[in-house]
Amino acid sequence: MDTEKSLAIEEGLNAFNDLMTGINDRKPLSVLIKSTKTGEVLGGMQGRSSLGLLFIDLFFLPPELRKMGLGTDILNRFENEGRRRGCTAAFLYTISFQAPDFYKKNGWEEFGRIDCEPEGTSRIFMRKSL
Repeated sequence: MDTEKSLAIEEGLNAFNDLMTGINDRKPLSVLIKSTKTGEVLGGMQGRSSLGLLFIDLFFLPPELRKMGLGTDILNRFENEGRRRGCTAAFLYTISFQAPDFYKKNGWEEFGRIDCEPEGTSRIFMRKSL
């Protein structure tokens, strides 16, 4: 799908949602980690807030930046900005080989699971009250 078609779909759905709710509060949110030497983005978290909810869409840290508390710091910053925006709950999905235990350690709870490929793998849906 090309960007133009995708944008038309997104804009159309957003306009419908705005009409139905009378609310247009969706905002993107990113917490980025940049190289202190080059300014290059090395990783981070991105998502959005909308209708009082916070959504985490993507989260990546290079292996050399893991296990140092940086991931928890990024997650806390993301959640805090969601609270500042008035969000009362947060949602995400992760894959069983990614980071469900990380999120559980940070107060997130699983509320659904769907098996996917490869065999033995699941998409895990999680939530957290803010």
